Amino acid sequence: MTTPAMRSLGDVDRLIHEPARLKLMALLYVLDSADFTFLMAQTGMTWGNLSAHMSKLEKAGYIEVVKTFKGKRPNTMLSLTDAGRRAFQTYRQQMQRLLDNLPE
Repeated sequence: MTTPAMRSLGDVDRLIHEPARLKLMALLYVLDSADFTFLMAQTGMTWGNLSAHMSKLEKAGYIEVVKTFKGKRPNTMLSLTDAGRRAFQTYRQQMQRLLDNLPE
């Protein structure tokens, strides 16, 4: 039986819903910002995988990527934009409603 909550699953932000991007968004939601190396360690993603997901979220306007140097080493910092924070909050609310309305 399909409930309205189950039908609403189709309305969730598919960009965030992908597991690797969900991890990335959740981490950035609770941090002001994080560097690329830290995010690789926390998510277990490879350099290429994290880079690809980061690019998709940046293109959507959900994260800001700032590239600088620490000494002679490149340093990439990521943070949620206001739009990314709002999108993640909406996603959380939609998923919470869905889970709260599942029959026991």
